[in-house]
Amino acid sequence: MEQNQNVIHWFRRDLRLLDNPALSEAANAGPILPVFIFDEMQADYTQGSASRWWQNQSLNSLNNQLNHRLLIFKGDPKEIIPKLAKVSHSKAVYWNRCYEPWQIELDSKIQAILKGENIDVITRNGSLLWEPWRTLKKDGTPYKVFTPYFKKRCLSLPEPRKPIPKPSNLIFADIPNKTVIKGKFIYPKEYNWEIKIKKHWRIGEQAASNKLDNFLKSGISSYKEGRNYPSKKNISMLSPHLHFGEISPNKVWHRVRASGQSEDSDHYLSELGWREFSYNLLYYFPQLPKNNLQTKFDRFPWGDNSEHLKKWQKGKTGYPVIDAGMRELWETGFMHNRLRMIVGSFLVKNLLIHWHYGKEWFWNCLVDADLASNSASWQWVAGCGADAAPYFRIFNPITQGKKFDPFGEYTRKFVPELRKLPNKYLFTPWEAPSELLLNSGIKLGKDYPYPIVDLKNSRELALIAYSTISRKHK
Repeated sequence: MEQNQNVIHWFRRDLRLLDNPALSEAANAGPILPVFIFDEMQADYTQGSASRWWQNQSLNSLNNQLNHRLLIFKGDPKEIIPKLAKVSHSKAVYWNRCYEPWQIELDSKIQAILKGENIDVITRNGSLLWEPWRTLKKDGTPYKVFTPYFKKRCLSLPEPRKPIPKPSNLIFADIPNKTVIKGKFIYPKEYNWEIKIKKHWRIGEQAASNKLDNFLKSGISSYKEGRNYPSKKNISMLSPHLHFGEISPNKVWHRVRASGQSEDSDHYLSELGWREFSYNLLYYFPQLPKNNLQTKFDRFPWGDNSEHLKKWQKGKTGYPVIDAGMRELWETGFMHNRLRMIVGSFLVKNLLIHWHYGKEWFWNCLVDADLASNSASWQWVAGCGADAAPYFRIFNPITQGKKFDPFGEYTRKFVPELRKLPNKYLFTPWEAPSELLLNSGIKLGKDYPYPIVDLKNSRELALIAYSTISRKHK
């Protein structure tokens, strides 16, 4: 075999064949070694349980597409990739860029090692519509407010590139002796508690494409309004597929565009813009997952009630729409976006529990757990982030439930012990007459909890807490 004719494609957040820029270029460059590395040295952000389960299923799907030629290792990419390149006689390594702070640092180190070995490195954008350095203001600073970021900057740029076809010329290189690679060669496995969420999902590139088809067929119509109602089928459910790169944002963007322009399609595209904005924030403010972007919140007097936190996590707060959202998360690995805002507001404002605890719980339980989106969203709801909801905007779980689940389909699905209660009392079961509770098979405090806090009092305490940092800030 002629030396140094092979190439490596390092799969990361691009677990697909269609519209994979780095993979397509690698396929044109020579016989390919496709590789994925479980890297557990991810700073302080070891992958959550639910997303790890999803990733394993996605890797199995990708491996099938690649005729079982995907090399899967566990270890340090800085050691595995250079060694693999050497023993496989590879002339170049290709990958699509990631934007988390430690991934950027890792990429730089790997590039330096490979270039020192005279191995070419080719990186491409396979995850974002607009990379962060393309969306700066005229003065060279990043946007902190979404609307001008998206409408004034992103939409003024050339439209995102169109999707690239699947490589038609994938030729696989011979697999080298895996035992000489420093790193453990492994096969994806299933974990235990996440198995219950399997019935709710189809995973992989084809599943993502089917989901987009279904959304464009029956979900995008009335999306702008319907997306707020958790019982309606107006959301795409594409977030985990986008996170793991089973489908590209470019494909979604252009398919939505092709479906016809309307206020619904425009609104959906703006939601893709929010995803871009979150990555923009993470890129320019790498402490986003840990530090308040508004530093005045560093002085906020957070509470420390571990019992309230546990009841929030388990969906036993006594507020039915909160409990429905938290139980949906535990049972399915997903939560409707309207509910994410409601339960987030309740945790940080009614319970006065630091947003870090909510972020960490979501990180472990969500199949779409994404560092940029999760961190930006929690800072938004807590009032301490960029373009954040004002702290005094506190979602009332009773009025939110009545407004966005008016017939109770969603709440009854995940809080079945309340299914016999009429709509009038569904979101305030403590106000129901004793006889009605008895006939509905409900004993408050036993079958369903009393509210763990009073909404009015907890709202006042939150505003008092906020006023202390507002005065100091002034």
